[in-house]
Amino acid sequence: MEPGTARIAVDLLGGDEAPAVVVGGALRAVRTDPDLHLLLVGPTEVADGLIDALDPEQRSRVTVRPVRTAVGMADHPTSARADSTVRAAVTAVRDGLADAVVSAGSTGATVTAAALGLGRWTGVRRPALVATLPAVAGPVVLLDVGGTLESRPATLARHAVLGAAYAAVAHAVAAPRVGLLSVGTEAGKGDRLRRAADPALAAVPLPCDARYIGLVEGYDISLGARADVVVTDGFTGNVLLKAIEGAYAMAGGPPASGGAPRAAALLGVAGTVVVCHGAARPDDVASGIALAAHLWRRGATDTVAALLDGVPHDFAPDRNDTEVAP
Repeated sequence: MEPGTARIAVDLLGGDEAPAVVVGGALRAVRTDPDLHLLLVGPTEVADGLIDALDPEQRSRVTVRPVRTAVGMADHPTSARADSTVRAAVTAVRDGLADAVVSAGSTGATVTAAALGLGRWTGVRRPALVATLPAVAGPVVLLDVGGTLESRPATLARHAVLGAAYAAVAHAVAAPRVGLLSVGTEAGKGDRLRRAADPALAAVPLPCDARYIGLVEGYDISLGARADVVVTDGFTGNVLLKAIEGAYAMAGGPPASGGAPRAAALLGVAGTVVVCHGAARPDDVASGIALAAHLWRRGATDTVAALLDGVPHDFAPDRNDTEVAP
């Protein structure tokens, strides 16, 4: 386990079975990591139930921000503008009271709260959710898995830059190979978006000695032999991620090379934000908290943002491309 204090704001009311599963995951996380501090954002009585289950030393590492309003999974993402738990958790990071946010609530609400509360990186109009999947040849970074459901070629090109930097910083992948998900590897394969995005990705300069290898197919994600980073739109990526999770369950578990992805990092906002699956179990929430702590301790967000500063952001202008309502 990496050393260093990490202060994580946890949305107690985010998720299909919150707060029970969130409390269970937070308990596991704080008991496992002696340098972890939690800011529990939610009803006081829920937080007190968690704190009462801890020993005195663990209790000293847990504080509470009382908030009673949750954003439901079916609510409009702009609901996160109100005094909700996810917005309060993001505000805690903005105000320096926490280092990172973890929520298993509505993805749209979390993205909206983070973009509005923390701001976006220069040149990033649409933040991306990035998940790391275990593959036969090693981990594969997949993005977007739900941050931006409808993408344009310029968005996918920018996400290729994000993914390459993330693979190098978060997973120490040397010279990441970046591929674009399609229905075949031959040039010209795919729908209109893929056919337009292929040359856009080929033209964009990539950080960390990364290189674009062209189109890849779904099985390349499971094998990991051709690409370390796979780029796609958020709709396709989310469907693919859940299909892979289902396949792991049917097969009795993920490959021995690594665990199933239990959380995704949000790239493109000025802070460390981790989103867990809405159907997360306690282990998934604990994994999301551990991922947030890992990214904070490695300075991943700031490092990836600095790498992007060296890459032109006007190579494929998409001036009307925004994901957050004004």
